[in-house]
Amino acid sequence: MLKFSRTLAVAWLLVFASPVQSASVGDTETGIAAYYSNVFHGRRTANGERYDKNAYTAAHKRLPFGTRVRITNLENGKSVVLKINDRGPSTENRIVDV
Repeated sequence: MLKFSRTLAVAWLLVFASPVQSASVGDTETGIAAYYSNVFHGRRTANGERYDKNAYTAAHKRLPFGTRVRITNLENGKSVVLKINDRGPSTENRIVDV
């Protein structure tokens, strides 16, 4: 089983901009996010890019590659805009891996 270096208790996902109609600005999703830094560093993502633990990217099950999302930690209000470049998470209880 993979060990994640950090799991956010609650995360909020807002579609910031999307290249296709399946997701639109203002769509939201609330759930769990995981931060996986070193686990996949250097491996290929689903869209062919190499995963860079220092880049602002994320994995989502169905959002199109290139979609920009704002992830907000609901416990402290801090947020960041990330680009979807991978598929995941593979576990049912998470909505996004960052």
